[in-house]
Amino acid sequence: MMEKKIFTLSLVVAPLLYTASGFFWLSNGRYNVAGATLIVMGSVFWVFVFNGFFSGLKAHAPRYSAIGRCVAIYGCACGGVAFGLQDALADIFHISHSAMLNGLASHPVFANLIFWIGGPLFPLSVFAVGIMLARTKMIPLWAGIVLSAAGVLFPVSRILRIEAIAHAVDLLMLVPMGYVAFRGVKSTTKPAEAQNRR
Repeated sequence: MMEKKIFTLSLVVAPLLYTASGFFWLSNGRYNVAGATLIVMGSVFWVFVFNGFFSGLKAHAPRYSAIGRCVAIYGCACGGVAFGLQDALADIFHISHSAMLNGLASHPVFANLIFWIGGPLFPLSVFAVGIMLARTKMIPLWAGIVLSAAGVLFPVSRILRIEAIAHAVDLLMLVPMGYVAFRGVKSTTKPAEAQNRR
């Protein structure tokens, strides 16, 4: 099934692109154009990752699946794509970090909806989905814990802008998702269907 293949591919590509982006930081702590491109493209693949996870969770937590999917996609668009484009444009047009912040301050609605509210929703979604996947036993407990830990530490690694920490956090995402891509996600729909037939 093509949808499953795209999901499996995205499980590896999404965190791999984020990991690679950490090698393209500038001295001012922002991404250059190459790194920003990796973040934007990685965020696109993260949408497919979340879509696959939330589709699987629908059988156990339909309300969370519906709301969580919307929140996660919002986070990918604003926490990933928007921040990546911001850094790319800053690099292309030589805009300083302080000038960027001053410009955003003059547009508070835009800044809050896109960056300050939308931005944290990506790591928050990673944290929450790791817990839910482990609780529903769709993935092993260790994988869920590691994925959730990565969600908590992701914003810290980006705020501190220390490459070693960022690489470590990116690996925390890559390892459990690579494992899930290799071993697959346990189906949650078949038991429910079987129970309904009784």
